[in-house]
Amino acid sequence: MFSLASKQRRLPYRWLAGSAAVLLIVTLVACNQESLDGDLRAEGIERLYNPEAVVPPQCYTRTEGHFNPCYTCHQTYPYGERVNVMNDSGLQAEYSFSDTALTNHWRNLFVDRTAAIAAISDEDIVAYVDQDNYSDLADRLRAQGWEGYIPDIENLHLSRDAFDAQGFARDDSGWVAFNYKPLPSTFWPTNGSTDDVMIRLPEAFRTDNGGRPSRPVYEANLAILEAAIKSLDRIATVPINEAVIGVDLNGDNVWSVVTEIERPDYYVGTAETVAVTDQLYPEGTEFIHTVRYVGVDPDGDIYVPQRMKELRYMYKMRFLTEAQLASIYGNEHQEKLEGLLPNYVNLGDRGMDNGFGWLVLGFIEDEEGALRPQSHEEQLFCMGCHTTIGSTIDQTFSFARKITGPDGWGYIDLRGMQDVPNVGEIDGEILTYFKRVGGGSEFRENAEMRERWFNEDGSVDEAAVAAADVYELITPNRERALALNKAYLTIVHDQSYVHGRDANLGAVVNVYDVVDPETAPTLPPEHQHAWDIRLDWSASN
Repeated sequence: MFSLASKQRRLPYRWLAGSAAVLLIVTLVACNQESLDGDLRAEGIERLYNPEAVVPPQCYTRTEGHFNPCYTCHQTYPYGERVNVMNDSGLQAEYSFSDTALTNHWRNLFVDRTAAIAAISDEDIVAYVDQDNYSDLADRLRAQGWEGYIPDIENLHLSRDAFDAQGFARDDSGWVAFNYKPLPSTFWPTNGSTDDVMIRLPEAFRTDNGGRPSRPVYEANLAILEAAIKSLDRIATVPINEAVIGVDLNGDNVWSVVTEIERPDYYVGTAETVAVTDQLYPEGTEFIHTVRYVGVDPDGDIYVPQRMKELRYMYKMRFLTEAQLASIYGNEHQEKLEGLLPNYVNLGDRGMDNGFGWLVLGFIEDEEGALRPQSHEEQLFCMGCHTTIGSTIDQTFSFARKITGPDGWGYIDLRGMQDVPNVGEIDGEILTYFKRVGGGSEFRENAEMRERWFNEDGSVDEAAVAAADVYELITPNRERALALNKAYLTIVHDQSYVHGRDANLGAVVNVYDVVDPETAPTLPPEHQHAWDIRLDWSASN
């Protein structure tokens, strides 16, 4: 259960080279491994330690027939409700792994980092976390002849200062930050990371019919896109002058300054010929997602610091229709039945093709803390979540979780954010997660969350949860934040990302080392849950 990639893998190793998938079977009998590795490196081929890197560590959680963190990824929706028809909720009910994946390759889960954490002083980790490791990335990439995306937001390391109050990048690069509720629970600061996300639509969506840059046009198109992703007929916006746009946005046949628009059939401005498609982004859409350490000041206040653990980039290089996507999902199911390997085409510096129209590219810290391009296997880690899991909308997470309307445009800010429910539910999302998972993370290893939000008998303190905002619910105290940062820094120093990236303070207990699908307790129907990744922000007061 909770498997992101459950196809049978019959090859022990997989490489992708150039723009074609190259599959090699390596027979190690009577071979000298060191010599083999040397030959492979000479050929520019990377041998995978973990052929199942698309299956993340959380998939190995011991659910004990009761605790279900699987529902946030694996979902089945009625026909016509979602463009995503992966329909993989069955993975809430079984550990559907290949023979290779039955062994948990994420060995960092089992490392006790207590001594290593103690060897790093509080002063050193605070100084490290607040150092900028972004500003020189673009120049370094250009110097090495990098042919892929080069991060182009000026002063991104300044976090919220790089964006105005509505989230627009001050450098006029077209990037826009938005305020969203972090996905449970890997991206909760209490579990080791802060993050932020920015979106950019193509230039045609940012210019008027005369080809001139137009913020009102861009604001209108962003609102239209948000309505489409959330399947809304109408959506509130910042004030927009319809006369400037040249379109009756609210459908009242009068040009005026509007604060609510009716979702049209086409985008506006130069993009007026691009159809608005439910739950799909237009071709050329880009996302930047930065994963960062947990910033903490002397008073214990948590913030997004300068230092990035990772910078992740997605680019929608081709638009696929709902019918085309349905065919791809169908092929995915058939390949699983036939035990075939998935094919992720490596396009070198440009990134990895996820097969659904998106390029995925990532940068991660080297042993000195500078951002570097991820290796093939490190990037393969990202593909499980951004390909075929049932809960995503057009293979993405965060934008569908944005605070709906004008209040959601601006840099991420958890303070004052209410724990609103998911669409179709009543209780707040975090409260619901606590009840279903039995802890503050998939692994149920977060002692601070257990002490704050759970009673001695293991039940949730619902009154305490209901009285708190999202910031209070999912951020750690200063001691834990510093320890989490130190734990992750040991992984950076070791460059052991292929063994896992989770900043665990000690060896994790509630995960399998080896899964026996015949004996591992699975979840009965009463502990399986339907769930929508989108949130009902109308429940916010």
